[in-house]
Amino acid sequence: MVTLRQLRYFDALARAQHFGVAAHHCAVTQPALSMQIKELERELGVELVERRGNSVVLTRAGREIAERAEAILGQVRELAALARQHQGVLSGPVRLGMIPSVAPYLLPAILSEVQRRYPALDLQIRETQTDMLVDELLRGDLDAILIALPVQNAQLEAVPLFDDRFLVAVQAQAAHRWASENLLEWIGQERLLLLEEGHCLRDQALQYCQVASMQARKSLGAASLTTIMQMVAAGHGITLLPELCADAEVDRRRVTLIPFPNDPPKRTLGLVWRKTSGRKKDFLALADLIKSLRQSQTA
Repeated sequence: MVTLRQLRYFDALARAQHFGVAAHHCAVTQPALSMQIKELERELGVELVERRGNSVVLTRAGREIAERAEAILGQVRELAALARQHQGVLSGPVRLGMIPSVAPYLLPAILSEVQRRYPALDLQIRETQTDMLVDELLRGDLDAILIALPVQNAQLEAVPLFDDRFLVAVQAQAAHRWASENLLEWIGQERLLLLEEGHCLRDQALQYCQVASMQARKSLGAASLTTIMQMVAAGHGITLLPELCADAEVDRRRVTLIPFPNDPPKRTLGLVWRKTSGRKKDFLALADLIKSLRQSQTA
């Protein structure tokens, strides 16, 4: 009989396509994992992988069965999640993904409030870019993600948390040259410092400023907002900074923040989960917690 253990091991192998990496992910020895894969092949009567030393390539049957195994394991996780609903709201493990332009600025307060209000909750955090978070959420590796909305996927459900307006960050010594009523005109003439490709914050900045020019796209692509703010302070360009990040990233002696005069650009941050998840009550409770935290921060 096919077992869930065999399916978990095969799922890990299908993703890693390497026995050693899959064994490490499953916290078992490589021979133990290999033995379970062979047992699964014998049970199904079909070859699942082509073995090339430690690495593997899935056969045609292996690819099809890997898709089914992923779906079955996802349903098992949802079943466990549904059972946890009866243990009380926000208890047990929740794997939460967050984008880098949110995690450092909101996570410490979230963890403190969770510890105070929901001590039975084990909040496990994953920080990476939006596309990867969405992929991991759909695969079932994450339970929910905190990203900028909207998210375009019919399998996912989202609830808005709060709006985060953008400010223009400029070198303090040069701030006298900036007039807020001419911000967009000024921005188009300056070097716009952006995060590297793949960060949603980069795309949002280009969209809001309406400066998808080659000059803007060729400008510095930094891995962190901290690097960008140091560049701004040194007079090497300007950037659009989310208000959420301002207190932590801005040295007010070296950088001046200029608000947009009317209808400021903003991003809407939200909590996203799979529609099939049995933990919607947990996610709504977590969303309420985050909303209340943000309201207290901006009060």
